[in-house]
Amino acid sequence: MNALRSALVFAWMVVSIIPVGLGLLVCSLFLSSEKLWRWFARPWLRGVVVAARWVGRVDYQLIGEENLPGADDMRRVILVSKHQSTWETFFFPSMMPHNLAYVFKKELLRIPVFGWCMARLEMVPIDRSKHSEAWKKVAQYGEKLMDRGRWIIMFPEGTRSERGGQGNYKSGASRLGVATEALLIPIAVSSGQCWPRKSFSFIPGTIDVSIGEPISAAGGAPEALMAQVETWIEAEMRRLDPEAYVQSNTTSTDAGSDSV
Repeated sequence: MNALRSALVFAWMVVSIIPVGLGLLVCSLFLSSEKLWRWFARPWLRGVVVAARWVGRVDYQLIGEENLPGADDMRRVILVSKHQSTWETFFFPSMMPHNLAYVFKKELLRIPVFGWCMARLEMVPIDRSKHSEAWKKVAQYGEKLMDRGRWIIMFPEGTRSERGGQGNYKSGASRLGVATEALLIPIAVSSGQCWPRKSFSFIPGTIDVSIGEPISAAGGAPEALMAQVETWIEAEMRRLDPEAYVQSNTTSTDAGSDSV
């Protein structure tokens, strides 16, 4: 039954993106990217989350929503999130009070319709092989978009991590935060429980999304700021999904006992 539910959700995604995407592309000739977000992107992304919830039985619980600045707050904001699944890439833009701009690898622009729409929504595609050039593009476009009310979202591990895993937290988001005097908002999300990476099958359950308190990056050191973000996210992940970290916790305890 889970396989059938999952197939129905993915079929809806594929079928629905074509008319919505083509409509967005046509309207991009005379509408601003903000209106494209409001009239096309947000409703479709919200529809995916709803379909996953009602058909795929993947529910969610939001914790710490009060830590998000409001829709009228024009401070620069960078969301820094754990990344276990594709689910959060749909969820965050559908519920945040500001339109988002993802920093993503430019190869995604090649995906028919979906990638073309991403190009029209004014986000930040980068070439990961050109590190210095990529950073300059993030800094330049990130500041410009934030000054227009956009929030930047970055996944510091760079790619989706296994449930219970921890990647290397890179300091790109905190460097951008220091350069633009933005707020860094850490987010823990246990989506790997219900939509594992590299999988096209849902596991019924509830995804916890926990939003931490904003961290001012103004005048800070990028490495120290990212260490603070990493510490909060990883501690919160272990609170939200303790079963996934039993093995790593046991290993850590054993190592600590041997070293005393």
